[in-house]
Amino acid sequence: MNKKVQLQELGRRDYKDTWDYQESLFQEIVDVKIKNRREDTALETPNYFLFVEHPHVYTLGKSGDISNLLISEQQLAEKEATFYKVNRGGDITYHGPGQIVGYPILDLDNFFTDIHKYLRLLEEMIILTLAEYGLKAERSEGETGVWLDVGTPFARKICAMGVRASRWVTMHGFALNVNADLGYFDNMIPCGIKGKAVTSLNVELGKKEIAMEEVKSKLLKHFTELFEAEFISTNKEILI
Repeated sequence: MNKKVQLQELGRRDYKDTWDYQESLFQEIVDVKIKNRREDTALETPNYFLFVEHPHVYTLGKSGDISNLLISEQQLAEKEATFYKVNRGGDITYHGPGQIVGYPILDLDNFFTDIHKYLRLLEEMIILTLAEYGLKAERSEGETGVWLDVGTPFARKICAMGVRASRWVTMHGFALNVNADLGYFDNMIPCGIKGKAVTSLNVELGKKEIAMEEVKSKLLKHFTELFEAEFISTNKEILI
C-alpha cells in the first residue's frame, strides 16, 4: 500500500480549471486500478493533496437546491463571482480568497476502505488544527463540516466539506475559513442549512489576518498522523 502523498500548492486558481485538474488526477488513479484488475498486475496507485485558493465562486453539490443561492446571475457578475454545479455531495458552498481549500485525491485502498471514516478523519484534522489556536471545534450531528458552539444558538460553521468517491478514489474536499470575507456567505444559505451562521479563524481570534502557511503546516501535520501518511512536496508552480 502506497501511503506517500504528493503535495501540490496551486496558489490562486480558477475553480473550473482546478476541478478539471482534479478530474485528471482522479482518472489517472482509477485507470491504474482498472489496469491492475484487468491484467492482474500490482502497479502502485498515486495519492495527491492539493492546496488552492479560489477567486469568489459558489458551487452546488449533486443533492443541492439552487434556491439556496440567493442572488441572480447579474449580481454574481457584479460581485465578480462565478457559479458551478459540481459532482460532490452536499449542497451550496462558497469559496474565495482567505480560505484554505484542500483536495485530497487518494486511493483509499492505500489507507482504509471506509468513506465515513475518511470524512471523520478530515474533520478531525480540522478540529485538531483549530485546537492549536485555542478553539474548541466540533462535529454537528447530521451535518458535515466543522463547527463552533454546537448545540447553542451561537452555532457557526468554520469549515465546509464535500467529497466524491468512486472505486475508493476520492476528490473534492474541505474549505477552511481563515481570513475569509464573510459577506459573501450572505448571498446563500450555507450548505442548505437555514439559521446557521458562518465564521472565520481570524474573526474568532480577533485578528485582522492569520498566516495561511502556518495553518497549512498544522493541517498537514495532523493529516500525516491521522492517515499515517508521508508527504512528498512537488513544485509550487504547477501548470494546469
